[in-house]
Formats: sequence, structure tokens, C-alpha cells
Amino acid sequence: MNAVDVIRLSRRYGRGDSGNALSDLSLTIPVGEVHGLLGPNGAGKTTLCRILSTVLAPTSGTATVLGSDVVTQAAAVKRKLAVVFGGDRGLYGRLTARQNLSFWAALYGLSGRRARERVDAVLSVVGLDERAAERVDTFSRGMKQRLHLARGLVAEPPVLILDEPTAGLDPVATREFRELVRALRRGGSTILLATHDMAEATALCDRVTLLDRGEVLATEHPDDLGRLVTGHERVEADGVPPDVLADLCELPGVRAADPADDGWLRLECATTAATSAVLDVLVRAGVTRLRTGRPTLDEVYLRTYGGRGLAVRA
Repeated sequence: MNAVDVIRLSRRYGRGDSGNALSDLSLTIPVGEVHGLLGPNGAGKTTLCRILSTVLAPTSGTATVLGSDVVTQAAAVKRKLAVVFGGDRGLYGRLTARQNLSFWAALYGLSGRRARERVDAVLSVVGLDERAAERVDTFSRGMKQRLHLARGLVAEPPVLILDEPTAGLDPVATREFRELVRALRRGGSTILLATHDMAEATALCDRVTLLDRGEVLATEHPDDLGRLVTGHERVEADGVPPDVLADLCELPGVRAADPADDGWLRLECATTAATSAVLDVLVRAGVTRLRTGRPTLDEVYLRTYGGRGLAVRA
């Protein structure tokens, strides 16, 4: 059984294709995987998360969480899944951290000693046990985000959805949050991470699905998504004479030749043969400052979406 199975899922708002938030989307997430949903605002990430969490009904298609249908078995899905949002949504500032979690534990059906033990456990996991008696409106943004994660964990859900969880966090809080996610993965949790931050997807995800306008463009390991930009690899060279550049652009399989940020020439090659031909031309021309590699995830994002919704954070 997979953690999440989505089959030809669609969600329409209004009439016509322009109203499609999701369009014939299919996706499978195995148990124990950290899976990224990557795309600009409006790509359909939040709509998919809302459907999986039973907040929104699909127009057509099916979605299951650990075998339970999100429409016909919504109560069972709610016991198996929790959602963590970025920002301040869902927290009660006048209550303490412990009171917030005790309230959410009660909503999940926990009470008495079991609830107290579970609240204490998740406060410790997110590093808030020493601040448990303080009001949430005195917390920093990073502390509030830790409390969001604790709220999602209080019922011990096997599947966790993180919707832009580090939005607005400073680098230190972001790093701490990522460490918490890695710890959850080691504990066997399945995590669906919706983000438009390439650094976050690269750091945390086993696989990433690129979404655009409600459709799946590709699902790959972050390191393999370079195939969306180039079929094989990238060649970079320094000090390429103009006449040699012209020859390189005429080679079969050379998709693009652009200057990199550091002034080197970057050539994208579609095949192994094209890469070999590029290197041969450069060496025969006396160019010795060379390097090769695959495009990074942020380069894939830029090539796929342009500058629309781009976010790169350290």
C-alpha cells in the first residue's frame, strides 16, 4: 500500500480550461518518502493538499491516503494525515504552547494521561518543552512554526503535509525546521512538502514533482531533474574565442550556449555524443579551463517556469 495514490484528479473552479486548478493529475507517494511539490503560485500545490486533507472535494478522479478514499472515507483519512501550514494560521496567541496542543489533542480524541504524555513528547521533539507555559503571542516566527509542526504531530499521523512550512522564516529557523523534518523521515513518516523554494526541495526531498497550472510536468529525484533542461550534462568553459563559439553552436545536440554568472560559457548538451564533440572542439582550440556537470534544481525551475514565482533561499 502506498501512502498517497492520486489517479486522474481534477478540480475546476467555474467553466473552461482557465478554471482548472488541477487537470487529470496522477501521483504516487510510497510510505516513508519525503515528496516535494514544486511550482510557482497557482501551480495547484495547495489545491492538491486541500483535497488530500479532505478540505476540498475533487471534481473528478480519485485520491487515497493509506488506502482510504478522501471523499468516501474522509473520517479515516483525517486519522491518518495532518497538515502543517506556514505563517501564523491556526494558533491561538493568548494560549500557551501547551494549551494550544492540549486543545488540538482533544480534537483528535486524546484525553487524560495519554493526551498529557503526547503533548509533552511533541513539545520535546520540536524543542519547545522549556517554553511550554509561555503564551504563543510572545513567540518568534521560528518558534511558532515549530509549534505548528508539533500540532501536526500530536496525533502521531503516519502522513504529514507541509504547505510552505518555512515561508517567512530566517535562515537559522529554516535550518532547524529542516533538521526536524529529517528526524521525522528517519522515524518512518511520509511527508508531502509543497514549496516553491528549490533549496528546500533539494535539501529534504527523495523525489520532486514539478507542477504547473494544475498538471504534472515531471516526477524525479532532485538531482535527476536536470534532464528537463538537458538530456545529458552541461559543459562550461572559460576563454572561448568567438569563432570557436560559433562552431560550437553549429554542433548537433548543443541546445544552448549562454554566459554563466561568473563569465564562463555554459553549453547544454542533449546527448553524450554532443558532449564529447563540444569537449573535442574546445581542446583542439586550446581551451583548457573546462568543467562539466548537471543543471541544478533552481536552473531547472527557471528554464521550466521562467521567473514566475521563483524563490531561492539558503
